[in-house]
Amino acid sequence: MTAGAVATAWLRGLGSRELTAQRRLFVFPHAGAGASAYRLAAYLPDAVEVCTIQLPGRENRLAEPALTSLDDAVAALAPLIADHTDLPYAFFGHSMGSLIAFETARRLRALGTRLPDRLFLSGMRAPGLPDRDLRHTLPDDKLLATAEFGDVDAELQELLLPLLRADLTLCETYTHRAEAPLPCPLTVLAGSDDESVGGTELAGWREHTSADFELHLFPGAPHLYVRGAERQLAETITRTFPERG
Repeated sequence: MTAGAVATAWLRGLGSRELTAQRRLFVFPHAGAGASAYRLAAYLPDAVEVCTIQLPGRENRLAEPALTSLDDAVAALAPLIADHTDLPYAFFGHSMGSLIAFETARRLRALGTRLPDRLFLSGMRAPGLPDRDLRHTLPDDKLLATAEFGDVDAELQELLLPLLRADLTLCETYTHRAEAPLPCPLTVLAGSDDESVGGTELAGWREHTSADFELHLFPGAPHLYVRGAERQLAETITRTFPERG
């Protein structure tokens, strides 16, 4: 596989707004989700090219084994993103995606690469805080009972279960390593009715930036508020990640 093919496999949407893009938004989905779960591009201006991370083991990469190590995911992603920092760019990650986005930014710093203008980190407690309930070792039936597959039918849920377990393993075996705060501003987001994370856990992200910090809650929204709130989320992103400047 050529370098370009590898990049487009991992970065869905790369080059989709080649003629109009002035900025780039890299989107990191939540556990169990693929790139198609997010429709942010439809609500962002043409000046922002949206590249959604497609990890192995889902959608068009279903035949590939899913990763179970956050370090492995970051090791693969960081060099690919480093090759596409020609435009000002930002990261948006939700839940598992927040951890991957955060650690990818730290890896890019280690590589000496241009860093994101801002990190939008959603629905996840700050690194270093303990997990509330470990799920990746649950039996299939109990894990399935905790899953948020939405309108997915039972047969497809069974097929998605190994992927969900792999993603939860990636999150729940992650060990935070102390480093200097990132110089990137952080916007931390969550639904106000998200029972998986609390205000103190969200505010803990403040320690991980030496720049601006903002916490924004979407009123009445659950953990997976992203699906169905793309317009509001896009407005929040463009407010601090404008198409020019």
